[in-house]
Amino acid sequence: EEQLFSIYILKNKSSVLLIKKSLHPFSESHQIFARVGDNITLPCRLKHDPSFSFGASSNRIKWSKLEGSDYEIGVLLSMGLHKVTFGRFQKRIHLLEADENDASLLMTNTELKDFGFYKCEISNGMHDSTFEVEIQMQASLSFTGVVFPYSPHLGRYNLNFHDAEAACLGQDAVVASFEQLYQAWKGGLDWCNAGWLSDGTVQYPITRPREPCGGRRTDAGLRTYGQQNKFSSRFDVFCFTVGFAGDSSLLPRLILTPFFSTAAEACLAGGAEMAKVSHVFAAWKLQGYDHCDAGWLADGSVRYPISRPRMKCSPAEAAVRFVGFPDKKLQLYGAYCYQAQP
Repeated sequence: EEQLFSIYILKNKSSVLLIKKSLHPFSESHQIFARVGDNITLPCRLKHDPSFSFGASSNRIKWSKLEGSDYEIGVLLSMGLHKVTFGRFQKRIHLLEADENDASLLMTNTELKDFGFYKCEISNGMHDSTFEVEIQMQASLSFTGVVFPYSPHLGRYNLNFHDAEAACLGQDAVVASFEQLYQAWKGGLDWCNAGWLSDGTVQYPITRPREPCGGRRTDAGLRTYGQQNKFSSRFDVFCFTVGFAGDSSLLPRLILTPFFSTAAEACLAGGAEMAKVSHVFAAWKLQGYDHCDAGWLADGSVRYPISRPRMKCSPAEAAVRFVGFPDKKLQLYGAYCYQAQP
């Protein structure tokens, strides 16, 4: 019989890392759609015959956030009257406890880092249940967003699913959902490299059928590779980021700096930070940002946004043009800076 277990390393009250995942199969899974700043409830209930109830005081509840192939981050641990919350979740979460079998988690003021997958394990010695809950980002009518493709400096097709999550988070974004990619495709997104979506599928949007992007005789649409192994399969990723709520002062701006190494200092001197890929895509897509000069971004890539196609900039289409990840010692580029909203 296969043994079910998990191993803890308890460093201190503010951090718990599980170095080996428990092997419990998920009995249920749920999706929650939220925006940054929302208060949400992540559902979890103990399923058992009520005639064998031990009462809430005997329930052991563990919530954790799935962060990759090897680690989970502790969120909450409850054993009867004793409850401990960890890290950045402290003071923002507590158990709903609507009845003796309810282990649902209330989360307030949802942050960008909160989006992703969570696991709830609840048991009372006789019965146990394990749930998976995904928090997905959702745009509202007043807070729109943009989907953009991303690959790291190592080149295309180098991200497993968990690397993809981290890559998007590093760009102030989350992995896009199928619905978000579909809406982006309807809006004209055309990209031949396949990328992860939040449901674990790998897809890419084509508005102009051509070789080798699925062939010329196929219809326009979302090409799919279906579900892929989140640990061993490697692709690019489609990220989703929210917009700037219409404040034109938040648009990235290009500055002149001799080296990439001094770009961050130059941006900071102007009360800003080096722009991320998400900042440039959001400014380009949502506010028509247009600048023909290529500039460094925080991830070491060089890009420039073109909303008005023209010669010597982007003659064929409006796009965020990608120069690549050049040698950082080159002095051919300025740097894009971004001033966060106060």
